[in-house]
Amino acid sequence: MDAPPRRIALLTDFGRGPYVGQVCLRLAGLLPAAVPVIPLISDLAPWRPDLAAYLLPGLLADMPAGTLYLCVVDPGVGSDRGVLAMRRDADWLLAPDNGLLLPLLHRSPQALVYRVTWRPAQLSASFHGRDLFAPLAAHLVQGIWPEAAAVDRETLVGADWPAQQSVICYVDDYGNLMTGLDADDLGAERVLMAAGQRIARARTFSDVPAGQAFWYRNSLGLAEIAVNQGRAGDRLSLGAGAAVAIIEPPMLAR
Repeated sequence: MDAPPRRIALLTDFGRGPYVGQVCLRLAGLLPAAVPVIPLISDLAPWRPDLAAYLLPGLLADMPAGTLYLCVVDPGVGSDRGVLAMRRDADWLLAPDNGLLLPLLHRSPQALVYRVTWRPAQLSASFHGRDLFAPLAAHLVQGIWPEAAAVDRETLVGADWPAQQSVICYVDDYGNLMTGLDADDLGAERVLMAAGQRIARARTFSDVPAGQAFWYRNSLGLAEIAVNQGRAGDRLSLGAGAAVAIIEPPMLAR
């Protein structure tokens, strides 16, 4: 392999429990002290790689090159599901073979994907983030290539998924609803329909009155539904996985 990654970022659905800390401590015991481990996000929608996958391109955009992203949303933990290593420019990603990497892979035609067959001697049935993915990440950062073979991306889980998803993929602590839709592809005139309510686009929160729902291009480049000084999730009674419709304005409708 070329120059190994210089840092590790964690993207998981582990939530507030001890699990992120356990992974970080396992990595600390395996890595040189100079290698930082950064928990990037730990509240991805639980058990939903089909939702988390559409956040990865935005989360990774503009991040420093030479990062290894340890991505674990793994409802199939303990089963015979595969483990993938993906090389994308100067970055590496590790994830289960459950579609989590596919939207990013679709945007990365030069990326290389490998199926990792290495397994540690001691492997729990329910915590592969700590017992499998953390050691793999430590190996790659130290230039140690595990047992793996190149794989055809068309054989991966999620290879037939769409490039975008008209659903709520993530709800943040403010109650904002992040979709799997590219805001720039939607344009300024399109209206979103969620929970029976038509929601127009605005540039940012202060452009609409307090309490009004709107959608905007968020910092990841995705269409996000929000309420100025309010919680869109509560107002619309929507959560991760809820459908969002796109309504074309009259000038675009056919």
